Amino acid sequence: MSGHSKWSTIKHKKAANDSKRGKLFSKLVKEITAAARLGGGDVDMNPRLRTAIATAKSSNVPSDNIDKAILRGTGDLEGESIEEIVYEGYGPGGVALMIEVITDNKNRAIADIRHTLGKYEGRIGERGCVAWGFDKCGLIVVDANTIEEDDLFLVAADAGAEDITSLENAFEVITPFDQFDNVVTAIQTTEADVQLAELSMIPQNTVKLEGKEAERMLKLMDALDELDDVQKVYANFDIPDDILEAAA
Repeated sequence: MSGHSKWSTIKHKKAANDSKRGKLFSKLVKEITAAARLGGGDVDMNPRLRTAIATAKSSNVPSDNIDKAILRGTGDLEGESIEEIVYEGYGPGGVALMIEVITDNKNRAIADIRHTLGKYEGRIGERGCVAWGFDKCGLIVVDANTIEEDDLFLVAADAGAEDITSLENAFEVITPFDQFDNVVTAIQTTEADVQLAELSMIPQNTVKLEGKEAERMLKLMDALDELDDVQKVYANFDIPDDILEAAA
């Protein structure tokens, strides 16, 4: 499993901290607004919005925040004008980075990203420089204490899941992009607790990092996540579990 993939789960756990939770809520609300702006406010006709709402609810974002975010996206409630941008670049050890941004000020966003990358021996790259090495898919994390692995496998595989991996106290389900909604819906019909459900970018190959380089990469991921305009960060690193767990 790539370090990037496991990092998504660890990052979700870290969001239990109040200050982290506030940032997580803000990012989830921005995603709902962006999804409604591009595809409308009808969840039945807008798969991206449906996914964004499901992810927000799984993270306990208040319903009122969700409703207002949809209204801002559809223009029925005043709000800042936002745009979506994907920046590509490199981290320590040549790790490929895909940085999704939702912002009302792209000059501020790119300046913050450049500064953060430079601080941890990374750099911005040209458009298309690393995108070819990632596949779009669905990522679902399920509490292992709420469902047996065999039961989850039967339900998820029947709905179209591609792979299921056992983590510490959780199961990670990977789905093809076009089967994500089906798999999430199927899992939600069971008593399983879905801790995370999001569209993701899984790297085709990974760069193995160890020692100081691995620690620097994790600090870079944390620093990028702390930026208000950065929505998601995808990377193709592979890091030993003991270093990952120490960062949790």
